[in-house]
Amino acid sequence: MWSRLKGLWSDKNKATLSYQDLVSDMHSHLLPGLDDGATTLEESMQLLEALYSLGFRKLCMTPHIMGDFYKNTPVAIKAKLKELQEVVSARGIEMELSCAAEYYLDEWFLEKIEQGEELLSFGGDRKFLLVETSYMNEPAHLRQIIFAIQTAGYTPVLAHPERYTYFYGRLERLLELRETGILFQININSIAGYYSKPAKEMARQLIERKAVEFLGTDTHAMKHIQVLQRAVTEPLFQEALRLPLLNATL
Repeated sequence: MWSRLKGLWSDKNKATLSYQDLVSDMHSHLLPGLDDGATTLEESMQLLEALYSLGFRKLCMTPHIMGDFYKNTPVAIKAKLKELQEVVSARGIEMELSCAAEYYLDEWFLEKIEQGEELLSFGGDRKFLLVETSYMNEPAHLRQIIFAIQTAGYTPVLAHPERYTYFYGRLERLLELRETGILFQININSIAGYYSKPAKEMARQLIERKAVEFLGTDTHAMKHIQVLQRAVTEPLFQEALRLPLLNATL
């Protein structure tokens, strides 16, 4: 595996130094068999080793939780984390692993909040909660949901705000959302234009406005690793690294 990784990136040291500054990835789908990410433990290890080769030393893996599709539970997610930790330890890879979840803001999520269910967060006592919405439609009561999250003791982190098309052409509306106290996490591959030109442009605007707290890989498969190798060379990525990002504090 290690020799194969060397072929993925001709200037490995440059990549390692750049992502090593970031230290932590707090958004990925490496835990096997839980969502649309890794399907097997071996695939999880391939992705993990690839991220290690790029310089990451801490991974918080965040499988989807959606009431009508990915009905993952904290117990199931933690069990998969333990499996992966055991393999990583056996192979002598010095990677710190943890888990949280990427919660889809639907009616099932509100029920979890209202019933006081355990939610998987990251950042220790800071209790950062990664959330996402539909890419096409803004939730009808988004601000009320954010308030409910905060009232429950969590700090909401909006995953990949640059990808929500309902905010395109409405940057100020998106920035107004930050006044509620929600934090923003940009996908690194958006910087490389992987998702779309509008997503890259929105990422650029958020970085220029210093409206980013986290960068995440959102890794699901090896195709995302390949884009990460390009993204590290983007001037916009270097500009993002100059922001007071929270990744290295995790």
